[in-house]
Amino acid sequence: MTHQSRRRFLGSAAAAGMLAAGGLPRFAIGGTKTIKIGAVQPFSGGLELFGNQAKLGLDLAAKEINDGGGILGHKVEILYEDNKTDPKTSVERTASLIRRDKVLALSGPITSNARDAMTPTLTRMKTPLLYATNYEGGACGRYLFSFNTVPNQELEKLLPMMNAKFGNSFYMFGADYVWPQKMFEAAEGIVKGLGGTVAGKEFTPWGVKDFAPVIRRIRESGAKVLVFALPGADGITFIKQAEDFGLMKDVTVAFLGFAETYLGAFGPGKGQNMWVTVPFVASDPSPGVRDFVGRIRAMAGKDVPISHYVMTHYNSLIAVRDALNRAGKVDREALIDGLEGLTIDSPTGKTSIGARDHHVTMNMYQAVTEGAGLKLVEALGPIAPRAGCG
Repeated sequence: MTHQSRRRFLGSAAAAGMLAAGGLPRFAIGGTKTIKIGAVQPFSGGLELFGNQAKLGLDLAAKEINDGGGILGHKVEILYEDNKTDPKTSVERTASLIRRDKVLALSGPITSNARDAMTPTLTRMKTPLLYATNYEGGACGRYLFSFNTVPNQELEKLLPMMNAKFGNSFYMFGADYVWPQKMFEAAEGIVKGLGGTVAGKEFTPWGVKDFAPVIRRIRESGAKVLVFALPGADGITFIKQAEDFGLMKDVTVAFLGFAETYLGAFGPGKGQNMWVTVPFVASDPSPGVRDFVGRIRAMAGKDVPISHYVMTHYNSLIAVRDALNRAGKVDREALIDGLEGLTIDSPTGKTSIGARDHHVTMNMYQAVTEGAGLKLVEALGPIAPRAGCG
């Protein structure tokens, strides 16, 4: 997607109408009427499932903020850029959004390598990043805020349950990059503390088409639990082949970074009985979640899958609103000061941002894949992050 042809998605129907009538004027930050948030997300390159989920949450938050009168009298506009699941493209899009469009903050990306590539530009240009993807921890600084989970929030309840329910022998398989590596490092410590064993651990490069050899190794290991961290299209391919080879009858999957969007891609009846710990389950009958799911589906369609990525990106923009209202002015440093220590009302209850580490304490849930979605098994309550900020 070139800068000249990139798509802009406005945060409200009213704003869209203004654009059709002749175009929104450009304003510097705090100039007059528009707060611009840049969104560097993957809409191609293999992780577009996640980019599209992020967009759902950001779009709903922007619409609701604008319908409610905006922020300190300013409308919110989201400028979307496709980073093509590529770190270099992520940096290029980030620099353009800051220099040319004068965005107040950036949302995104999905992968850790893209985030790490963007960080020097964001720090140098003093622009906050609203990072709403689960990740390995350790990304810390004044200009970064994490709105999703770090390893302890996802693993510390999931693995003991898997150990007790399915067996104490674990095989770990994931993509060869920093998130799975750090997740497995944390997982090994938990497994050993439980008295369990790690029967095998391996990582795969992107783009593998034939997983038969690794499926055979997992089966031959005798492991009872597969700790799985292979996102996107590659993860879909693996699960399909694991089903075809009968592996899912031998092991139970603890799926890290799971999103409900996967289930439709696995095929009818596939990908069942996989266990997760997540900050949101769309089937949760609690009033806040039911209402949130209804609002998303009213905007995007009744059959749209809704994962925790929708909610965490929604939360990130609601936090911008509340932080700027708290600060009483619109600029980047005021936004950062307003975000630090902020507690917001999210669809699942209170979500609190650490004043020092900029990571969130939020309610977590244990769930299992069933049919076309997740079945809620247990509400775990709030779990604080161990962010790894030192």
